[in-house]
Amino acid sequence: MATKKNNQPNSNKDINYYKKKFWRVFAYTLLGILAFFLFASWGLFGSMPSFEDLENPDSNLATEIISSDGVVLGKYFKTNRSQLKYSDLPKSLVEALVATEDARFYEHSGIDGRGTLRAVFSLGTNGGASTLTQQLAKQLFHGEGSKFLPFRIVQKIKEWIIAIRLERQYTKNEILAMYCNVYDFGNYSVGVSSAAQTYFSKDPKDLTMDESAILVGMFKNSGLYNPVRNPEGVKNRRNVVLGQMEKAKMITTAEKLRLQALPITLKFKLESHREGTATYFREYLRDYMKKWVAENKKPDGSDYDIYKDGLKIYTTIDSRMQSYAEEAVSEHMKNLQQQFFIEQKTNKNAPFVNITQAETERIMMQAMKNSTRWAIMKDMDKSEDDIIASFKVKTQMRIFTWKGERDTIMTPLDSIRYYKHFLQSGLMAMEPQTGSIKAWVGGINYKYFQYDHVGQGARQVGSTFKPFVYATAIEQLNMSPCDSILDGPFMIHKGRHHVTEDWEPRNSDNKYRGMVTLKQGLANSINTVSAKLIDRTGPEAVVELTQKLGVKTEIPVQPSIALGAVDITVEDMVAAYSTFANQGVYVKPQFLSRIENKSGEVIYEPIPESHDVLNKDIAFAVIKLLEGVTETGSGARLRTEGGGSGDNRWTGYPYMFRNPIAGKTGTTQNQSDGWFMGMVPNLVTGVWVGCEDRSARFKSLTYGQGATAALPVWAYFMKLCYKDEALQISKSEFERPANLSIKVDCYSRPAVVKDTTQTEQNTDEFQL
Repeated sequence: MATKKNNQPNSNKDINYYKKKFWRVFAYTLLGILAFFLFASWGLFGSMPSFEDLENPDSNLATEIISSDGVVLGKYFKTNRSQLKYSDLPKSLVEALVATEDARFYEHSGIDGRGTLRAVFSLGTNGGASTLTQQLAKQLFHGEGSKFLPFRIVQKIKEWIIAIRLERQYTKNEILAMYCNVYDFGNYSVGVSSAAQTYFSKDPKDLTMDESAILVGMFKNSGLYNPVRNPEGVKNRRNVVLGQMEKAKMITTAEKLRLQALPITLKFKLESHREGTATYFREYLRDYMKKWVAENKKPDGSDYDIYKDGLKIYTTIDSRMQSYAEEAVSEHMKNLQQQFFIEQKTNKNAPFVNITQAETERIMMQAMKNSTRWAIMKDMDKSEDDIIASFKVKTQMRIFTWKGERDTIMTPLDSIRYYKHFLQSGLMAMEPQTGSIKAWVGGINYKYFQYDHVGQGARQVGSTFKPFVYATAIEQLNMSPCDSILDGPFMIHKGRHHVTEDWEPRNSDNKYRGMVTLKQGLANSINTVSAKLIDRTGPEAVVELTQKLGVKTEIPVQPSIALGAVDITVEDMVAAYSTFANQGVYVKPQFLSRIENKSGEVIYEPIPESHDVLNKDIAFAVIKLLEGVTETGSGARLRTEGGGSGDNRWTGYPYMFRNPIAGKTGTTQNQSDGWFMGMVPNLVTGVWVGCEDRSARFKSLTYGQGATAALPVWAYFMKLCYKDEALQISKSEFERPANLSIKVDCYSRPAVVKDTTQTEQNTDEFQL
């Protein structure tokens, strides 16, 4: 007993000793943890985001190109990421995300204590502990991080600190929206907005519940659960998400079973700079923006980056009209191309017509030197002989056809000749009163043919230049559309108007009609009439007026310009013709409405440019001249119901327009270029058709003239526009000026309905 009594004090001493030691260790541990957190927040274990970083995280946003009717036409990006507000997210996606990734999201303040303890005690086998806010912190500021455990612990602590800061800085809804905006869903799509477009070709608000569940399932691992590569795995993961929604009582058991039974249905479309809507316009705009960012700086003086600053570029393009224009070009060009291939079957030097072997070799050599193959091999220090030899070796390649891409084997040299066969087209439509460009089609397929035939390519305009001559004559000589002029042999002798030798223009049919009115002269595109008019006004006056009409190319001061021996872009031609429709006031074409930064602040708004060119009476007189072209002249097939030579290539014929149309066809020498300029009161559209090389062409007027090559594109486009009543394209008369001083209503014999087999009398024969 004495022994027990003697041991009791020692036992109490031992217990007190261990208690003190425990609390000392506990205090030191707690202080160590607090210090660790403090040091981490100070950035001693690596940089931490500042208040400014949290306020404006580097979200690397794609710049969006937006149409006048609110449709995203395309994007500029290195990372395809688009910004969404919480209100843009579908309810089903938000519910699925919270149910699957962070069931207590609305209860915690950035860190889920219960989930963290569960993860610690189960060593991660019973689910992770990362909240949505922590995952957002990792996405924004750290990425995946290190696999080394000590570093991983440091990163996890930093995530906790950032998560708490984010919760203080933003609302729960804002955090959800940010998380949905930064996640990489693969296939170059970052964020729910891009993913919805890529996988389902939809805006996020239009996603169904099972589509939302698919995207939420991808948050776990977008590489593994990619619906394009692993549809079975995606279906299983989607069904897990739907199960979580049922568990959270967001959907019923019956709804879950119905949705789980649905197949994985995609409408996959990879967003690309070279595909989609308005590709040529988007590239033209990209070049414009390169100059814009050099001249317009951020408030801090730094440069804007169109690939990551999330700008919103609001354009004047109407997505519906753009779609109709692309359809019109596609449908007619594939139809006309068939005829071109038929004609070239008997041509040993196809597609080139009437050129020498030396000229052919020059064209082919230039094409080789412009190719990517040549540039790559040149960079590899290959000799010119070796490079040329490589163009003669057969190789496997994918080529463009109007029936879709096709894999084949041919030499690169043969592929160059093959692509030289294709007819190209350029179309631009514009509101004459505002200068707003509504549609822009620079070619037949941007992926294979990058050259823009609207803003980049100036081509010879043929008889579409003649209205500028007539307008000059009406202004300078006080003539009217009803005045008469003799269609007969005519010559401008050497020395007059700078001609270096006698110039005698001829009509395409080598016939003369005697006395005709100016209206008849333009309607039938009579060359001698245009030549006589420019002889009276002088070419200087015509050049001056044409430049006032906005034509930027250099025009030779020669009488031959009266027949269209001038290279002008489609863009400039549309702007010039729009001046007539806008009562003589030129308005510079406008493709931008405004530019906003990612916060929605307007950072640029263009100022419209305009100036007076002609008085209202003269402009209206030219309109009446151009109406004659579609009433009785080379554009009359817009109204006829009969047929004609080659009418199977007049895509969409018969057109049977009944409303007033002012227009002009144009065909250059040897049918290298076909044009049609068409106007109604609130829309002016120009169309050009031809091959890349002027020596590749139709052999005859039947298919090579503007009335066959270009007019059907305009007609097809306008029929689609008129069918869409929401566009409100006018069918009214052009506005007649009050107290009109020029006689425009000429007497004519009743029109005789006839077929339109007549070829266009505007093939230009001239000497330069």
